[in-house]
Amino acid sequence: MNYFFQKNWRSFAIFFATIISVFLLLMITIPKAKPILGTGDQKTEKRATKEVIHYAAIGDSLTEGIGDLTNSGGFVPLVANDLQEEYHLNGVQTDNFGKNGDRSDQILKRIKKKEDIQTGLASADLISLTVGGNDLMKVIKGDVFRLTQDSFKKPLKKYQSQVEQLLAEIRKYNPEAPIYVVGIYNPFYLYFPEITEMQDIVDNWNEGTKEIVEAEGNSYFIPINDLLYKGVDDQVGIVSADQTTSSSENRDIKNNALYEEDRFHPNNLGYQLMASAIRDEMVKTNNKWLEKGSE
Repeated sequence: MNYFFQKNWRSFAIFFATIISVFLLLMITIPKAKPILGTGDQKTEKRATKEVIHYAAIGDSLTEGIGDLTNSGGFVPLVANDLQEEYHLNGVQTDNFGKNGDRSDQILKRIKKKEDIQTGLASADLISLTVGGNDLMKVIKGDVFRLTQDSFKKPLKKYQSQVEQLLAEIRKYNPEAPIYVVGIYNPFYLYFPEITEMQDIVDNWNEGTKEIVEAEGNSYFIPINDLLYKGVDDQVGIVSADQTTSSSENRDIKNNALYEEDRFHPNNLGYQLMASAIRDEMVKTNNKWLEKGSE
């Protein structure tokens, strides 16, 4: 046997060298199979998100928070608190540039004139805008006894042009932050539920706003009419105290989402409904403002 190995050692050496070379070549060229159960040490991709965000709100009395008995700013702090809790943020800085009674053209003038608004908009991660209610009221007050649905067509076109200018002005200071534009609701439903045309007028006004907002590209329209005009839990909001008469004078008019004093602006509950609708849209589009690198 020893003689056999001594005689053929060269052949054995070449054989084993060939085997080892083939084995090494296979290790290099054949890809490794992935373990069926996983190795347990896979790295989880984690998005880099902001720890503090800046939310700027501009608009009319709805942004100012008229009707909010806590005097804390209506839906704005509610939205900020919801976002902080939802994303475990260290803080949400807010700027409230709401002003009671402002129409679209007046909001535009304030932005052009006031440096603090320009600065607030420029550094915002997200922006909300309430506009349109006072523009519609101006048309109604203009000729209240001769109004028809056609009376609103020309003013609506003008209003759309003003909203377009308003969004363009905001973009001059902040080209990246998403803008959330809140629609209007029909507070007249409480007093004139039989005037169904008013609901159509409010719907058309909202559609006019939505058209301009969607054309902007990084702006989102948030409807609130269905949330507020009837009240909470889909209550009709009109409760007749005296069922024997249909006279509006004898009706107990109620809407638990509106401010009791003027029955026009939202109350605390109404602002909570608004805040939920705005927050939901912001959450749905969080890739526009939450990740680091987004404005």
